[in-house]
Amino acid sequence: MPRDIEVQRRLAISRVPIHKQEPRERRKNWDEVFLGFNLESAQVEAMRCIQCPTAPCQQACPVHNDIPGAFKLLEVGDALGAAETFRETSNLPELCGRLCPQERLCEGECVVAFAIRPDMHQEPPVSIGKLEAFVADYQRAHGGIPLPVLPEASGFAVAVVGAGPAGLAVAEELARQGHACTLYDAWPEPGGILLYGIPNFKLSKQVLTDKLKYLERLGVRFIGNTWVGKDITIDELFAQGFDAVFVGTGAGVGGTLAIPGEEENAGIYPATEFLVRGNLRPEQLPEQMREPLAVGRDVVVIGGGDTSMDCVRTAVRLGAEHVTCVYRRTEAEMPGRREERQHAREEGVHFEFLTIPLRFLGEDGHVTGVECQRMELGEPDESGRRRPIPVPHSEFVLAADTVAIAIGYNADPLIKDAAPGISTDRWNLVEVHPETYMTTRPGVFAGGDNVNGADLVVTALADGRRAAQAIHDYLSSLPPKRGRA
Repeated sequence: MPRDIEVQRRLAISRVPIHKQEPRERRKNWDEVFLGFNLESAQVEAMRCIQCPTAPCQQACPVHNDIPGAFKLLEVGDALGAAETFRETSNLPELCGRLCPQERLCEGECVVAFAIRPDMHQEPPVSIGKLEAFVADYQRAHGGIPLPVLPEASGFAVAVVGAGPAGLAVAEELARQGHACTLYDAWPEPGGILLYGIPNFKLSKQVLTDKLKYLERLGVRFIGNTWVGKDITIDELFAQGFDAVFVGTGAGVGGTLAIPGEEENAGIYPATEFLVRGNLRPEQLPEQMREPLAVGRDVVVIGGGDTSMDCVRTAVRLGAEHVTCVYRRTEAEMPGRREERQHAREEGVHFEFLTIPLRFLGEDGHVTGVECQRMELGEPDESGRRRPIPVPHSEFVLAADTVAIAIGYNADPLIKDAAPGISTDRWNLVEVHPETYMTTRPGVFAGGDNVNGADLVVTALADGRRAAQAIHDYLSSLPPKRGRA
């Protein structure tokens, strides 16, 4: 069939509906909102890919997944082959397919959404993320991720500090090269933000558990409840016999508002504490966070990103009657995903745009309300977004039994104490060589959010893969140690 006719045939296929739980039902449970494809519907959706020779979707993907190649296999029913195609460039397709903002990455560049059809109608882009998650899940359900043939043990050992996306990618890639890897994390269990930052309704914990079991089968070791900088230093890791260290501690320090009443009143939580106490079992948490979270009747969440949407939707599932998101700009300036805001609205969340909190009100040491002020947009600031300006005499009060503050994350300043000789900038971000990912201390590498600032799971994953190759090259330059595990 001529190429142009084949393309028009594919463009004529309408997008396969993506089924979700109904809002009234999902408010009552913690199951994933999206119900996913079956093999037949996934094949039809994959046929919508027109197999662009230039593959702009692949270029827009931070790990450059061969999306057309995977979908060419999927459309003929080879879901396992499609999953393996994704795994050639991604360590976490089952997670990235769920969590990536595809609308501004691969799907944002999908030609199918821009194509001119004979009847002039338009269709959405191919559902790349949902198909990526489907084939990875299909593989997990049909035999699991196959173990590679591992080389002889190299004798080298690498300590990976931080068991989040970057650290997991580093450990997997190095284990496949024959190096012994041990992951340290401050939380009781591995996973980092994937476990302690993503609610169950976006990511079933079983998906992460299966991946961690696979890494254990590769020989990766996990050590929890160990805060590098408090409990152990990088000097001590080298003294224990590690030949290299990767620092992937992320950006987990939540921002504060620094307004009256924030420190004095109970019931005001950083977003991470609110999410983990709302989403996880007590035994998965540090002892000081194991008390069940009681949200009360009115919950206010301050912030406009995806974390704030995670908080409001968690509050709904914890039984709050009124949940309000406060954001200082308009919805057009919100940095999070439109899909998440849509889900929040469907679940009954109310939004107060162009609003800032001025102070927290309380009685008997517990928060009872948030005094707010209306804003209007002025000239653009350094981010290019219009700066919010207070509207005089526009103060009002929102009732609040519980408040979650979700206004951004910063890197851990303790890294400077944990690793003497490592340079950091004024935001506590680790400085690395742009190609080798090595810090200013030989043998110590870093990548992910503690280098770039708070970003995406997939960008941390991409950093981890590149850093792993750099670490392998570094180890290969050292005198051989074969025979030592």
